[in-house]
Amino acid sequence: MPTATQSALIMLAAGIGIPVLAALNAALGQRMGSPVAAGVILFLVALLTTLVVFLFSGGSVKGAIGSPPHLFFAGCLVAFYVLTITWVAPSFGVGNAVFFVLLGQLISAAAIDHFGLFGAQPSPLSFWRGAGIAVMGLGVFLTQIAGRS
Repeated sequence: MPTATQSALIMLAAGIGIPVLAALNAALGQRMGSPVAAGVILFLVALLTTLVVFLFSGGSVKGAIGSPPHLFFAGCLVAFYVLTITWVAPSFGVGNAVFFVLLGQLISAAAIDHFGLFGAQPSPLSFWRGAGIAVMGLGVFLTQIAGRS
């Protein structure tokens, strides 16, 4: 298992990749004339990449057999994100789209942690966590105002 610092750096890299993913796939969608076709290409490349990592890691799908069906809904959510960001970003702006995705992530993550949903370790929404989320929400609002001036 990675240390806390390693985990933070890994997730920082993933966070840096999300707007890059949005910009690249939005550009591909415009070039192809179809956000959905760009999504298909993205998922094919992602499947091949994941398959290579899976094969080299000696992974197994045994644990998936008999798992509750709702756990597979995550794939639908990834598809929803990729398709919507690819469709919306060219006209709304990558920054605007990602800022609102971030706001949604903050709200959802706080609820998941607070209630311990989906097996997450419960972490009650304290005043300070709520204040932090509100400040980040204010940041999203300010980026929207700044983008109009």
